[in-house]
Amino acid sequence: MESSEENQLEEDSIWSEIKASLSGTDKDFTKGSIGKAILVLSIPMVLEMLMESVFAVVDIFFVSKLGAEAIATVGITESLMTLIYAIAIGFAMATTAVVSRRFGEKNYDKASITAVQAIIAGILVSTPIAVFGGLFAPELLVLMGATGQIVSEFSVYTTIMFSTNFVIMLIFVINSVYRGAGDANIAMRTLIIANGINIFLDPLLIFGIWIFPEMGIAGAAVATSIGRGIGVGYQCYKLFDGKTRINVLKEHLVLRWDIMSNLIRVSLGGIGQFIIATSSWIGLVRIIAEFGSVSLAGYTIAVRILIFSILPSWGMSNAAATLVGQNLGANQPERAERSTWISAFANMVFLGIVGLIFFTNAELLMGIFTSDEAIIDVGARCLRIMSYGYLAYAFGMVIIQAFNGAGDTFTPTLINLVCFWIVEIPLAYFLAMHLGLAEEGVFYSIVVSETLLGIIGFILFKRGKWKTTQV
Repeated sequence: MESSEENQLEEDSIWSEIKASLSGTDKDFTKGSIGKAILVLSIPMVLEMLMESVFAVVDIFFVSKLGAEAIATVGITESLMTLIYAIAIGFAMATTAVVSRRFGEKNYDKASITAVQAIIAGILVSTPIAVFGGLFAPELLVLMGATGQIVSEFSVYTTIMFSTNFVIMLIFVINSVYRGAGDANIAMRTLIIANGINIFLDPLLIFGIWIFPEMGIAGAAVATSIGRGIGVGYQCYKLFDGKTRINVLKEHLVLRWDIMSNLIRVSLGGIGQFIIATSSWIGLVRIIAEFGSVSLAGYTIAVRILIFSILPSWGMSNAAATLVGQNLGANQPERAERSTWISAFANMVFLGIVGLIFFTNAELLMGIFTSDEAIIDVGARCLRIMSYGYLAYAFGMVIIQAFNGAGDTFTPTLINLVCFWIVEIPLAYFLAMHLGLAEEGVFYSIVVSETLLGIIGFILFKRGKWKTTQV
């Protein structure tokens, strides 16, 4: 009888933790159960990453109705935009590391000032990118191997996405402030709002439904930018309303070069590691482009599906990063390490199941986005081959984020350099162009490089040098 009552109390406790994670909590993540801390942080972070991935999936769902050339345009543009994502994520990682460390130290005023510096830096960086990308979008597409209709008719999509890149930058950076503070539910709500608007506007602006103009592929870019822009407005409102763990006051609105320079210093490694990772993706897209628009379209859709599954895992990884940062700030390195191992195991279970689903239902998943049998064939082969590496992806992304949460962004940069530039791109070219495996050679190279990343990450994390990183 007592055992039954204890189980019921435990079940009620878990449900109360879940409700708290979605509505907001003042929980101190440097104390108590690590499992519950991961649960409270990871649920809204998983939902946040799901919402981020919905942008990509929704856009490609509607754009796919415009044909293979339109899909290829989105794929090439996204490969170019990954450099922007690299900078945004690099700043975001640094912001999470520093804000979480300040929260672990209970220095809340300095955490708020750090948030302001991160926003200023995001605006400063996004401005020249907007000017350059907006002016030279067609030329960038040509450099990526695009021709014909992609350059002449669809480059407007690329122009709009680059010109409005500041909303991407800010939505990542400000959400990282909330994650570092342990307020992941605000980051989740931001992307729910942004995605809701994007889902509503996408078909209206692309196809000219109701009172809206028919904008074609440009409508997808406009809808995405408006959705993200309103999301940024909501983020800023919550920073000042005094109802969240992070609260920006008038006295925090100052330019602090010492804090900004520290942020930039920490972010350089993060930016470097993601530029290495994302530029390698550009290289892969460039190789696949050699095999035509159908291969590129199949790869683009498959990658969007993969992103949809992997980004929730980034939510678990971000939870680990927050716990590592806050516990190091509270001088509890062993608790930080235990949090990482538990998060990694949970992520491997989750992505292992997802990989199995992808392997057995590849054509069905591709068929949701296109009826073109040739595109489905390429995408299905991509999904099956990529599923071989899902356990390695799951483990590697948690370990990398744990390093970043500690403020050690150099180690992941080195790992990415080896795995993506020294191994992945040359291997992809060799398998695709010299062994005649075509696009499958690219898919296999991704599995090999990600598996190697997990192995190297495990070895270096066990050495424990990250525990002494200062931010």
